[in-house]
Amino acid sequence: MAHDHDGDHGHGHEQGTGQGHGHGHRHGHGHGHGHGTDIDWNEMAPHLEAQAELFAPLYRQALSWLAGEVAEPGLIVDAGSGPGVVSCLFAEAFAGARVVAVDGTAPLLDRARARAGRQGHADRFDTLAGELPDVLDQLPKPADLLWASRSLHHLGDQRAALTEFGRRLAPGGTLALLEGGLPSRFLPRDLGIGRPGLQARLDALEEEWFARMRAELPGSVAETEDWPALLTSAGLRHTGTRSFLLDLPAPADDRTRAYVAAYLGRLREGFGDDLAPEDRDTLDRLLDPADPASVHQRPDVFLLSAHTVHTAVRPS
Repeated sequence: MAHDHDGDHGHGHEQGTGQGHGHGHRHGHGHGHGHGTDIDWNEMAPHLEAQAELFAPLYRQALSWLAGEVAEPGLIVDAGSGPGVVSCLFAEAFAGARVVAVDGTAPLLDRARARAGRQGHADRFDTLAGELPDVLDQLPKPADLLWASRSLHHLGDQRAALTEFGRRLAPGGTLALLEGGLPSRFLPRDLGIGRPGLQARLDALEEEWFARMRAELPGSVAETEDWPALLTSAGLRHTGTRSFLLDLPAPADDRTRAYVAAYLGRLREGFGDDLAPEDRDTLDRLLDPADPASVHQRPDVFLLSAHTVHTAVRPS
């Protein structure tokens, strides 16, 4: 699947690098589907890859931190890998490890294998297709490091899933859970057009979407999102929490502008009926390449985002 997602609001729902599904239920968020909560991850694949590549500096920071927290791992599992951008970053950062990309969408894993081959990691890169967490029973051995980037929140019973993740760790193995962070921002609060605070209003719509998505998952259980406490309740020992920043200041390059335009375009398509007319008009101007006020032309477009990683260890 794909962290997630793509936008990254209050809970960091929209971005997951776009990595992080693997659940097989075709749910996601931040993709701008408005009232519907089904996502076609295959259709999203190019976006997921582009997003994860744009966020690669943030993920490299997180992996560098993990390298100092985890003894040299023999087996790394990316649970909810999507098209494998982050999986390949793990292969790059941990040159002695075997990496297994796990996802519920086989065509995305085809992309992951192709990427690993292009980058020279094919000899120590595997894929595993199936629904989390049960598919992890097919791993060749327990994981020394299990990375779950915005895949957990696609599973109805998150507490039970964390217990299952922990069960697939080797004694002393580490679970690294990417959930939460801060809303991404791309534009000033006052755009000079429309009513100030547009992104905050879009965040609120995404929060409502995310709540519906969670409620519709099979076996959905409401949980307080205290991740260290949930990790502890799963029988693991919480060892750290750290947030990582992606800071791409204005003026944005073409790749960042394309990401912002694609993200806002999905929100316009999905939430258009829920927006005040003034906000719809503002979004239309932001998305019109011929408008000097659009994200394609305006000089003040930037990207600022924070993702949070929680680590926990299975007792030896």
